Amino acid sequence: MDKDTYILAIESSCDETAAAVMKNGRQVCSNVIYSQIELHKLYGGVVPEIASRKHIEKINQVIEQALVEAGVTLKDMDAIAVTYGPGLVGALLVGVAEAKAIAYAAKKPLVGVHHIEGHIAANYIEHLDLEPPFLCLVVSGGHTQLVKVEDYDSFEIIGKTRDDAAGEAFDKVARAIGLGYPGGPKIDKLAKEGNPEAITFPRAKVEGNPFDFSFSGLKSAVLNYLNQCEMKQIEVNRADVAASFQCAVIDVLTNHAISAAKELNIDKLAVAGGVASNTSLRESLQSACKKEGLQFYYPSPIYCTDNAAMIGVAGYYAYKSGVRHGLDLNAVPNLKIGQRM
Repeated sequence: MDKDTYILAIESSCDETAAAVMKNGRQVCSNVIYSQIELHKLYGGVVPEIASRKHIEKINQVIEQALVEAGVTLKDMDAIAVTYGPGLVGALLVGVAEAKAIAYAAKKPLVGVHHIEGHIAANYIEHLDLEPPFLCLVVSGGHTQLVKVEDYDSFEIIGKTRDDAAGEAFDKVARAIGLGYPGGPKIDKLAKEGNPEAITFPRAKVEGNPFDFSFSGLKSAVLNYLNQCEMKQIEVNRADVAASFQCAVIDVLTNHAISAAKELNIDKLAVAGGVASNTSLRESLQSACKKEGLQFYYPSPIYCTDNAAMIGVAGYYAYKSGVRHGLDLNAVPNLKIGQRM
């Protein structure tokens, strides 16, 4: 009988300080997250220096709690996995430095993990039948990509945003209509009260690659609409704006994902990233996949936003494939998916 493999995972790429213990890649023994959202709400977005300082303050606590909740010690770990990019450089450095110190002191292998590969791997936690190859739509505050997952450690970007990521557009539009930060969940909630067909906003097509995305024009169209209403002294129905904007984003995301899956002859589609918890996006993708005969996978909301369990899953498969990093591992804020440092 094979020995169980335990991974201690650390995530600190943005404004969540997280640690998790994963068993055999897909079993969550613990998943501890300290969120800084309430702190950054005061500033309307993440302040990198504040995030870094809060990571320093909380990281030992979340790691200790993760080990206690899992009922294990560092001696039981087979490897230490940590996010080393992409993300905020100061925030990443806190996690990387912590992981290196633990790996050195406990004499454990160190495995650096790509943050977006972690988001994709979140789908493995609750879908034990999911195995590569499949297509994954990654939608977050900083990334919007269509990724062909060829194997657990092999990825090809099929499409990506040329400007704003979808989550970034959500935050900017939410700010414009007075919802505050974080924008995604607030627009998702308000949109349920509005009419998605009330305002016609553009669905951008990008020349050169039919699977690339562009959301800056849509964002500008919303801002222009709000400015025109203000100049003409027309009362703005915020729910209609939220619903119509969200509908435009979801239409593009869904159409691109389904078209790519059909063209590549892939019958499995997954979604990942913070915006993957958007209820309307899930419903749209699920309905489209059912219509086209595709299998659809998505993580629970807790595994959509930044967490360490997903880093533990990706770290497990990297560890099993022989990936090891030295104590010279550094934070790489613009790390490309599939890139190995």
